[in-house]
Amino acid sequence: MKILFASAEVDPFAKVGGLADVAAALPARLREMGHDVRVVTPCHASSRPAFDSAVLRRPLQVPLPGRPRDAEVATVQGLGGVPVDLVLDGHYFGRQNVYGEADDLLRYQFFCRSIVAMLTQESWVPDILHLNDWHTAPLAYALRNLAWGSPVLRGIASVFTIHNLRYRGPDELNDFLSQAIFYADAITTVSPSYAREILTKDYGEGLDPLLQLRADSLGGILNGLNYDLYNPRDDPRIRSFFDLTCLEERQANRAALREELELPEQSGPIAAMVTRLTEQKGVDLVIGSIQDFVRAEAQLVVLGTGDAWLEAELRRLQEEHPSTVRLAARFDEGLARRMYAGSDLFLMPSRFEPCGLGQLIAMRYGSVPVGRRTGGLGDTIVDLREHPEAATGFLFDEFSAHAFAGAFDQAVRAFREPELFTRLQVNGMSRDYSWRASATHYLETYTAALRSRGIVPLE
Repeated sequence: MKILFASAEVDPFAKVGGLADVAAALPARLREMGHDVRVVTPCHASSRPAFDSAVLRRPLQVPLPGRPRDAEVATVQGLGGVPVDLVLDGHYFGRQNVYGEADDLLRYQFFCRSIVAMLTQESWVPDILHLNDWHTAPLAYALRNLAWGSPVLRGIASVFTIHNLRYRGPDELNDFLSQAIFYADAITTVSPSYAREILTKDYGEGLDPLLQLRADSLGGILNGLNYDLYNPRDDPRIRSFFDLTCLEERQANRAALREELELPEQSGPIAAMVTRLTEQKGVDLVIGSIQDFVRAEAQLVVLGTGDAWLEAELRRLQEEHPSTVRLAARFDEGLARRMYAGSDLFLMPSRFEPCGLGQLIAMRYGSVPVGRRTGGLGDTIVDLREHPEAATGFLFDEFSAHAFAGAFDQAVRAFREPELFTRLQVNGMSRDYSWRASATHYLETYTAALRSRGIVPLE
C-alpha cells in the first residue's frame, strides 16, 4: 500500500509535542512492514539544515486564488529510512515557530495547497492520504471537491486522525477540523476511550453531534512508543543503564536526579511531571495537594512551560517548600529522560487526555504512573485495586484534588512496600506499547477507507 502521511511537525526535523513522535514512528513501522510510505511536512527553521543538505530538491508551483506561487521541496531521510518531503516557502515557512504565528491559518492553507500540487504534479501517487489535526484537515474536503476533475485524486482515500479535539485552529470562524470529520473516508483518534468520549457533550467540544453522525467511521487506535528511541538499556541521557535483568541499577538515576535538581535525600518517593503547564493536564490538582507531599516526605519535580499562573504557583511552592518542590520551566529532552529514569512516580491527573505518551515512557523507564481514568490513561494504566497481580499504576475517576490525593496516598503506601512496588515497576516495563499492534490497526483502517470509496486495495 502507498501511504502519504501529512503532519505539521515530524521528529527530528521539528518537534513541539507528541504529534512529531507519531509522524516519525508510525510511518517507520509501516515501512518496516513492507509498505511504500512517505511523509510531507513544512520546512520550519529547525528543518532548514536538513533541507539545505538534501540532494533531492525540486521546484513546486502551488496554485492559489489569483496567481500561483513558487515553492521548493526537498526529500530527506526520516526515521527508519522513510522519505520526508520538506516544503519550503520563503514567506509562509522557514520560521522558528511551528505554531503561534499570526498568519497560521494562511500558512497551513498554503501547506495543504502544496500537497494538492504534489499529488497532481508528481509521479508518486498514494492510495491513502493520512491527515493529522487541523493543519492538514482541509485536504479531506479537497480530495472530495477536486476529485470530480482529477482521476488521480479520485483514486486516493483520506484517513483523518484527531490528536486533540480541543485544538481546532486559530480562527473561530474557520473550523477546518469539522471539514475533515465530515469529509474524511475514515476518522481515528489516538485511543479507544477518547474515541468514545468525544461522542459525548462532556468531551465533544461542541462537535459531538457531527461526530455522532460519523460514528460508524470513527475508531480509536492507541499511539505507540518508539522502543528504540526510548530505551533505558542504552539511553545516553541517563546516568545508569538498566533493564528488567538489573533493575537495581535504576537507583543510580534516582540519586542523580536529586543531585541535578539539588534536592535532599528524603524517605518518600520522587514524583515527576513532564508536561505542558495547563489546567488540561491537572497541574492545579497537584498544586492543591502539596501538603500531602510534605506529609509523605515525597518530592515533586516538574518540567514544562505553559500558563503563567500555574508557573507562578509552582515557583511559590518551590520557595515555600525548598526540600519538596522543583520546577524546571523549559523544554529539556535530556532532563525529561532523567526524570523518567529517576522518578518513582509519574503524575498525569488530566482533565482529559486523548492518549498521552508520558505514562508509556514512564512505564518503559520504571516510573509508576498515577493518572486519571480518561482517554488513553484509562486504556494503558492497570490499576492496583482492580488487578493486583497485573497492575502497573494507579487510577482515579473524579477530577478533584481530593480524588488525586487518594490515588497519590495509595501510591506512597505501595512505594513503602518494596516487593509490591517492584512488581508494579516490572509489570509496567514488561508491557508492550510499541507501534507493532497500532500500525496493524491503521492498516485495517486504510483498507476500510479505500473500500468506502469503492477502491479495492492491493493485498
